Amino acid sequence: MELADLKAVRKACQGEIEAAIERVLEHGRFISGPEVDELERSLAAFVGVDYCVATASGTVSLELALRALGVGPGDEVVTSPFTFISSAEAIVLTGARPVFVDIDPRTFNLDPERLERSITPATKAVIPVSLYGQVARLERIGEVADRHGVKVIEDGAQSFGARRHGRRSGSFPWVGITSFYPSKTLGCFGEGGALFTGDAELGRRLRSLRNHGEIRKYCHGELGTNGRMDTIQAAILLARLPRLEPELASRNRIGERYNRELGSCCAVPEPDSGNVHVYGQYTVRVADRESFRQRLTERGVPTAVHYPICLHRQPVFRDLGCREGDFPEAERAAREVVSLPLHPYLSLEDQDRVIEGVRSVLAGR
Repeated sequence: MELADLKAVRKACQGEIEAAIERVLEHGRFISGPEVDELERSLAAFVGVDYCVATASGTVSLELALRALGVGPGDEVVTSPFTFISSAEAIVLTGARPVFVDIDPRTFNLDPERLERSITPATKAVIPVSLYGQVARLERIGEVADRHGVKVIEDGAQSFGARRHGRRSGSFPWVGITSFYPSKTLGCFGEGGALFTGDAELGRRLRSLRNHGEIRKYCHGELGTNGRMDTIQAAILLARLPRLEPELASRNRIGERYNRELGSCCAVPEPDSGNVHVYGQYTVRVADRESFRQRLTERGVPTAVHYPICLHRQPVFRDLGCREGDFPEAERAAREVVSLPLHPYLSLEDQDRVIEGVRSVLAGR
């Protein structure tokens, strides 16, 4: 059993993927080929926005979004301390300073009720992370941000395809990003990402920054970076895209089944009101995590921990002056979370093995 069976995902559309790669090999436009343009149009339509900019990774997408919104040295950007390092890393790469806000313990997402007290005159943006596959409370976060003239960037690296009150992750102002890392809900065979916006001028600037700040051939209006998605990755994503909706539905069914079967023995994910969860990571909470994981491993059930160290406790961010205890909900989550196998092709037999394994371990059998 695999935590995220990438081989099964590949086999589901292997013929289409091989044909798509062959077409790229034939035309030879390995950078900025026609598949990149087609992918951007398809992704924009799927998310429900006017503009999509395909990029080299989710991390690059975050940095480009911050730079396009004018974030730089002397600015502050608010984000969650319980997420992958990219969410804060991109802030520092622009010269700005991360400011952390604790999470809602039910959803693991940034708690909008704690946001306002963290905003200062130096705050330029907030990056709520839609962790594990469900969208953060972006409308409430947006209300707070709007009152202070602060921009919102949704980090939807783990929530592509999820919905909140009918809107897709990535479609909320001002800009949303996602990742196409292989294990994501829509993954390529390497690195990839995208930005989404409804603002034409912002979309234009993002495209320029992605390509070394180029405004026309060999004319560069500002310093950008090499943030382009390569054509083969775009072709792979296009080949996978037609299967995305049934895969998302499968993820949701399995996640809901786990919730029903495991809710009486451990803390299971709680989809927020109005959310359609895609369970990018199916994550429960247990008290004695290491023993729990060891005993599941003995039963042939793999697990993972996302994430064992909060960002404010990472050595690279020690200069921010945060201390243990500053964000108690995030720190408690970091001690308790464990992710279980979930992918769209997980068989009923393997689902049963996961359910029975978790029940047996927590019952002390």
